Amino acid sequence: MSESGRELAALIKVLEKELAPLQRAANEADWQLNVTGEKHWEEESARLQTEIRSVLSRPEPYRVLRQAAESDGVDPLLHRQAVVLANEHAPNQIPKETIERMVRLESSLTAQFSRFRAELDGESLSENRIREILETSENLEERRRTWEASKQIGAEVESELLELVQVRNGAARDLGYRNYYSMMLELDELDEGEVFALLDRVVEGTQGSFERYKHELDGEVAARFGIEARELRPWHYADPFFQQPPATGLDLDPWFDGRSVEKLGASFFSAVGFDVGPILSRSDLYEREGKCQHAFCMDIDRRGDIRVLCNLRSNEFWTGVLLHELGHAVYDMSIDPGLPYFLRTQAHIFVTEASAMLFGRLTRSGAWLTRYVDMPADEAQANEAAVGKAGRARLLHLARWVPVMAHLERALYDDPAQDLNGLWWELVERFQLLRRPDDRDAPDWAAKIHFSVAPAYYQNYLLGEVTASLFQAHLLDLLGGGAEASQRFVESAEVGRFLADEVYRLGGSKDWRDVIATATGRPLDPEPFIAELAAS
Repeated sequence: MSESGRELAALIKVLEKELAPLQRAANEADWQLNVTGEKHWEEESARLQTEIRSVLSRPEPYRVLRQAAESDGVDPLLHRQAVVLANEHAPNQIPKETIERMVRLESSLTAQFSRFRAELDGESLSENRIREILETSENLEERRRTWEASKQIGAEVESELLELVQVRNGAARDLGYRNYYSMMLELDELDEGEVFALLDRVVEGTQGSFERYKHELDGEVAARFGIEARELRPWHYADPFFQQPPATGLDLDPWFDGRSVEKLGASFFSAVGFDVGPILSRSDLYEREGKCQHAFCMDIDRRGDIRVLCNLRSNEFWTGVLLHELGHAVYDMSIDPGLPYFLRTQAHIFVTEASAMLFGRLTRSGAWLTRYVDMPADEAQANEAAVGKAGRARLLHLARWVPVMAHLERALYDDPAQDLNGLWWELVERFQLLRRPDDRDAPDWAAKIHFSVAPAYYQNYLLGEVTASLFQAHLLDLLGGGAEASQRFVESAEVGRFLADEVYRLGGSKDWRDVIATATGRPLDPEPFIAELAAS
């Protein structure tokens, strides 16, 4: 190893010694904040994040790392660590007071979303309760008021979120970037033009399928409520953001009623080669007051302490969510423990999303339903068309929802002073074909948690589904193709072996382009995803 290589290795060792315990403590604080909502954990999380960013703000390590990242002839694993660490250092080359202000705002917003419960007529409504009302209520006034209540958090966080956007943009511009959004995509090894070109390809490729689906859906929903299709508004649908399809035509929930969602998840993953029992035992899976109402997977220490947060109920929706989150978990647990600390993470966040989505889809698979919830094979076969249609409907919703989020967020950072309320509904109408509420001018966009706590992230959901379709197509070919392959896909350890050996094990030792191309034999390509939806 050259002298410069030894110096780089020494620097990385020092950074690991300093950052690893801080990152573990920060993850623990974030976990406790999300499961309790307590102010103490909000303050502790902010303190630790500030300390981490302060370490990453030091100019001399950044100079060495950037120089190594841009050099040839460096040992591949050292070079990859230099790239990863340089990208983490770059957005933190700002004054400490700016870091502190940013972290304070981010922690405050996280806590507000964790504690939020919609208020309606003196009743505190959880997100599960809001979803239940929008799925079942026939009272149009109740539906409208419940939908409006679900957006209350937008008005509560808007001013603080816009302040955070200004702070983020100021920091990014001081570093020579157009704005924070562009900076974060570049440092996340994504090309902004390439990402939005892919979104455009998906929108164009699914336009006909979505228009046919939406026309049919609107007819069903309008008939249900005895109104004309032109009278439909967002509260007539089951999901507050129209992210998920309504449970029309095929109700799978009776097959999950009374079942342990935990056991379903453990049984499936065991069949395909992963023991998730220890992960479930460390997790927090059921709803309660003060707890975050969303779901996520967290690798606390990159040494095996992997946990899932959910708010489980015995239905198809939450079973899909648990399979999704465990899809993240099995990726984390399968990363080669011999890799350097800074590479014991995913190739890219959208690659772990692909893993999660590959498994989260399965509650709409006839083969999975037969194998795990005992739907008779003849009934599953008879329902195959409806099950497949329901699965495609979910993906169609995503294909139109992600562009709404991505375009709004890019516009938010381009010009946070513009009419974001109006732009939000322009995008919703354009991509989701929803009619905006009459005379409504409210920050409904800000009610989506990701703008506050997961900036420049949302495109990864669609990139993940595109990649999941690539993985799925490749796996079905490996399993022999046809109906037999679909059955083996939900119960064969070959599935786990392929993913663990060709994707998960590599961790962050290679960039996402290399991982996808090597595993599937083709680059990132939306055509398999679009083809899945063509039958809609």
